[in-house]
Parts: sequence; structure tokens; C-alpha cells
Amino acid sequence: MELINKMMDILMPPIAFISLFFFLPSFYLYKFIHYLLSSLFPENMANKVVLITGASSGLGEHLAYEYAKRGAVLVLVARRVKSLQEVAMRCREIGSPSVLVVPADVSKPEECQRFIEETNNNFGQLDHLVNNAGIESVGLIEEITDMTNFKVLMDVNFWGSVYPTYFAIPHLKASKGRVVVMSSMAGYTFVPRMAFYSASKGALISFYDTLRMEFGNEIAISIIAPGVIESEMTKGKVFTAKGKMEVDQELRDAMLGLVPVQPAKDFAKAVVSRVCTGARYIIEPKWWYGLYFHRVFIPEIVDYWQRLLYSLSPQVPVTRSLSKRMLYSPVKRILYAQSIQSPEIKRE
Repeated sequence: MELINKMMDILMPPIAFISLFFFLPSFYLYKFIHYLLSSLFPENMANKVVLITGASSGLGEHLAYEYAKRGAVLVLVARRVKSLQEVAMRCREIGSPSVLVVPADVSKPEECQRFIEETNNNFGQLDHLVNNAGIESVGLIEEITDMTNFKVLMDVNFWGSVYPTYFAIPHLKASKGRVVVMSSMAGYTFVPRMAFYSASKGALISFYDTLRMEFGNEIAISIIAPGVIESEMTKGKVFTAKGKMEVDQELRDAMLGLVPVQPAKDFAKAVVSRVCTGARYIIEPKWWYGLYFHRVFIPEIVDYWQRLLYSLSPQVPVTRSLSKRMLYSPVKRILYAQSIQSPEIKRE
């Protein structure tokens, strides 16, 4: 066995190189032709049923508007009833033929089962399941006083996508439908103070990549990796090391620094457009691909700059970090959308 392993160590690199050298050109030609055809003939969403979690604000709200413009029937899920109803009213105004509002907590499996069943009972089908609900956490692991507080992050970010997917499988198979998963660039690239958030988003990528193989052509999967997008998270709403959900814009400024914030409506328009062409992976905005490739090819350099930008000692507040000191007010007004300047968020 040891001899076989040594032979494989020697033979596999040249075999892999030779196979890729001959295979990649034809494969990428095929992908290019497929991309052109899917762009010319995207999926028609008129009267198809789309369920969106976390639809009361931010990314979920604007994804709902984009699907509504395409004539989709919508099921909007979140905990805040009043906000959901406001989004539903707007969706009807801009083109959705029917909108069902279902208040629910995605971290509870019985509630996920309920809103999937309500969708099927009302419309008899489900075509796109958009797993968007999520929360963000910020804090050094050394600052955390009770590790068990962070179970809620995995309950919402990971299980809050897995539960609806599990209960939706028979309905999605019947419609040859699609699961749209809102991961994050934090699942590919890593930022200090966001270990739990990155872990939850990385888990989504691994889980749904595996499901893609299990489902084959029966259910399509699109994994979305947003960069920094206008939302309640970028307003400063985070789960802190204290184990509480807080709105802290000083902390937000320190974590974002000079990173520009993309408007949610631009993000949603680009994502829904690419989802309807059958995209498997979507990074938006596209300039984040650059950071992704830096992380793959020169991780040591990326690690160095991350440590330089952020204060990584519990004794030194993050608000004194280099990233925070670089963010002067005039620059902040240019990089950050006006909507995230105020700390006020939806309460109902």
C-alpha cells in the first residue's frame, strides 16, 4: 500500500496537468456557448412560485422586488410582520400577481416545515427557494465570554437554509426547480473578528456543493457570494462578542474601512438576472473576484494586510484600528450608501 501511495504521488501531478491541458479548452468553449444561449433565453419567471426568507429588509427585500418585476408569485418569509406586509404591497404594485406573507423563524425546523407546506397548499408548486435569511457576528474569539451564545449564528445562517431546503425537496423535484443560497465572500475569504460568520457561510458552500452532486439535474443550485452590500448588516447590526444583537456603527466603520458598499437594488438586479440564466456560482460585485484570487494564490500577503488593517488584541479597541483611522468622513460619504448612514433599523 505504501508503494502504491508513493507511485500515485509521483504520477498524479503530470497526469492531472496533461488531462487539464487537453480538456480545458474544449470545456471552456462549451461553457462559453452555454453562457451565450442561457443569456439569450433566460428562465421565464412569470407565474412561477418563489419563496424568499429574510424578505423583510435588505437583500431579501430587493430580491423580492426583482422577482416581482419578472411576474413571479412570491412567498415572503421573515419574523417582522409589518415590514413583510410593506414589501408585499410594493411587490404587488410592480408586477407580482400574488404575494403570500408567512411570518416565521428559520432557525426553527417546525416553522420551516410550516411555510413550505403553506406555499404548496396555496400555490401547488415551488420553483425557486431563496435561502437569504442571515445574521452577522463580529468579535475576537478571546473577547467572547460565553461560546454557547454563538449557536444562534449557526442556527440562523446554516440550519436556517438547510431546514427549508430539506422540506422543499419533493416540491422542487416536481418542478425541476432551483435553490438559491445566500452565502458570502466571507465563506471564501477571511476577515479577522468574523470567524463564526465565515464558518457559517463556508459551511453553506460545502453543504450545497455536495447537494448539487446528490440532486444532479433534478434540482438546480445557485450559490451567491455577496461582497459588501447595503443591508441592516452594513448599517451596523451585528451579533457581538457579548452575545447580543446590537447596532454599532463605530464597529461597522472599523470592519468595513475603505470597502465600498454596493446598493442592494443593483445587487439584486444582477443576482436575479444571473440566477435566471442558470448560474451555479455568483460573486457580486464582480471586483471581489480579485480578492478571491489573491486569497488563493498569495494567502500569506493577504493575511499580513488583514493583520495590519485590524486591531487584533483584546486590549486594543477595534475602533482604533488602521482601517477605522483611514475612513475620513468625506470618504465615508462617497463609499457608503446614504441609507446606511443612519443606525435606525426596522423593528416590526
